[in-house]
Amino acid sequence: MMLLDWFSDYTLRTVILGSAILGATSGALGSFAVLRRQALLGDAVAHSTLPGIVLAFVLTGTKTSLVLLLGAALTGWLATLLILLILRQTRIREDAALGISLSIFFGLGIVLMSWVQRQPIEHKAGLDRFLFGQAAALMREDVILMSVLAVVILIMLILFWKEFKLLSFNPEYAQTLGLPVRRLDILLTGLIVVSIVLGLQMVGVVLMSAMLLAPAAAARQWTDKLSKMVLLSALFGAVAGAIGTIISSSVSHLPTGPTIIVVVSVFVVLSLFLAPERGLVWDWRRRYAQRRSFAVETALVNLYQLAAQHGSARHPHETSAIEVMMGERARKALQSLQSRGWVQASGTDLWSLTEDGEDKARQLMLKEMH
Repeated sequence: MMLLDWFSDYTLRTVILGSAILGATSGALGSFAVLRRQALLGDAVAHSTLPGIVLAFVLTGTKTSLVLLLGAALTGWLATLLILLILRQTRIREDAALGISLSIFFGLGIVLMSWVQRQPIEHKAGLDRFLFGQAAALMREDVILMSVLAVVILIMLILFWKEFKLLSFNPEYAQTLGLPVRRLDILLTGLIVVSIVLGLQMVGVVLMSAMLLAPAAAARQWTDKLSKMVLLSALFGAVAGAIGTIISSSVSHLPTGPTIIVVVSVFVVLSLFLAPERGLVWDWRRRYAQRRSFAVETALVNLYQLAAQHGSARHPHETSAIEVMMGERARKALQSLQSRGWVQASGTDLWSLTEDGEDKARQLMLKEMH
């Protein structure tokens, strides 16, 4: 019944669909930004769209979403070209170039917005919603536009999949193959700009970079394959968008954009801890298993060496003798060896090697010698 209520409400249904489309689109493209180590690119482009929004309003006198987003796309693209120009014509590093572009355009946007607020211009109120987003203002026409652009982005990803993949992992090799690396770079960056512009109304200039990068960062923990990473990133973004919208609609005065970012951030944290192979929990578990295995093997070799001093590999020794060499870990290590059938209890607190344990100890000692 709750699900029916969500989709029977026009505003909520519109925002959920818009959030899911934005999350899927930005998540898919964010995968390439993360792999190319361009984490700051989304932040720089998102902040650089602010002057375009203000200028579009000043020049047209309208706050129609399409007009403002076109202005945002223009300055976002100009900021991207500035970054590329700095990188090619100077020795400035990429992170510095991104910071320069972000500062120039965002500073200009704040100045223009402050100027507009002081002018006797009608309908100027509401421009600041693009700073943090205002998802509730999303209309059906906006969702249709987002859907069309999302389909275009998807088609471009499919058509240039091999090229974008090679560009992300080995651009030098792509250049030796004769691929137009510079044009492909501009195309991929342009698609990222479009994705960022799509999200301005929902999550705003300040938070849009998180929407681009967080789903990809989460997806990266679960796989080493690009296709799976893109699909997972799109899924994480879409689900986070839908869940964030539902949560914000259930709590009064809770903004949708920041809530979506919080949800997708939870996905990142969970992925960092729980993802197999890369997750911290599994890493801790592997390290614990390695330490335990090392302690067990050390106890086995120590027992073998002590017994060999008495002329027989089966000569029993007390736990205290092993504890002198290993400390408190000795008792647990001996119990583990017993469970594996490598040692056996010989009388009260005495331990001796079994035949299998003797063979295993010899193998470990030979391995250490080599």
